[in-house]
Amino acid sequence: MSKESTGGSPAGRLSVFKTYKLYVGGKFPRSESGRVYEVTDSKGGWLANAPLSSRKDARDAVVAARKAFGGWSGATAYNRGQILYRIAEMLEGRRDQFVREVADAEGLSKAKAAAVVDAAIDRWVWYAGWTDKIGQIAGGANPVAGPFFNLSTPEPTGVVTVLAPQESSFLGLVSVVAPVIATGNTAIVVASEKAPLPALSLGEVLATSDLPGGVVNVLSGRTAEIAAPLAAHQDVNAIDLTGADEVLAKELEVAAADNLKRVLRPAAADWSADPGTHRLTAFLETKTVWHPTGSLGASGSSY
Repeated sequence: MSKESTGGSPAGRLSVFKTYKLYVGGKFPRSESGRVYEVTDSKGGWLANAPLSSRKDARDAVVAARKAFGGWSGATAYNRGQILYRIAEMLEGRRDQFVREVADAEGLSKAKAAAVVDAAIDRWVWYAGWTDKIGQIAGGANPVAGPFFNLSTPEPTGVVTVLAPQESSFLGLVSVVAPVIATGNTAIVVASEKAPLPALSLGEVLATSDLPGGVVNVLSGRTAEIAAPLAAHQDVNAIDLTGADEVLAKELEVAAADNLKRVLRPAAADWSADPGTHRLTAFLETKTVWHPTGSLGASGSSY
């Protein structure tokens, strides 16, 4: 018998459609509401049913992120870098899948989608290299007028909600998620509402990349519906509003003020450009320690 069906499968064989799920606490639940919504390509063609996350899903993601924070923030920066590099390795192994998903999501040719995916993988490697270096540019010894050591060191803020870019379903996604976890924070990612599939597939990569469960949690659905409870949540320490429009961003910023969350306001971005270090430092706190110097002996000299 000849193979006539799409993709070289034997004639008459049924396609196996992928079931996309959320990624919360290292597991793959469906939305607790049981709801889904249709995801279409740039021409309106059906691609998949994605989970339509609820407020309960958002709260579950916060619990998972908080539980993972102690271990992840306490890991050595070198170890975090190893894990981020492992994520890049796994993305490279699934490159063809992401090329297809990005091409469908953003209406790109295969060649252009491949360039986007390659750039996203390279960006993971770039951020992996920064994990044990960001302390050198964000901290240091401070000169003081007195017999003291004065040292400033960066520390992660905590649990960060990230509203992923709406238009850049993968490179933009990577550009906002990687710096958050590279610096020791944990993340709740609200995927692009109209193009969530690359983000949901990223969860599958994270689950097989030595990243502890709960460090990154991926939700899909209506951005405004998911973001509202996260912006007001008392156990969320910061929020990146990149994926919010002007009206929604203002509402979320007001809600975030209730517990003095750090807020990164939305701004136009060229995701293919050099990202710099501002997203690495956006969700870091600076701890400054004073310590008295001591005498080295009879001479009275000090260090």
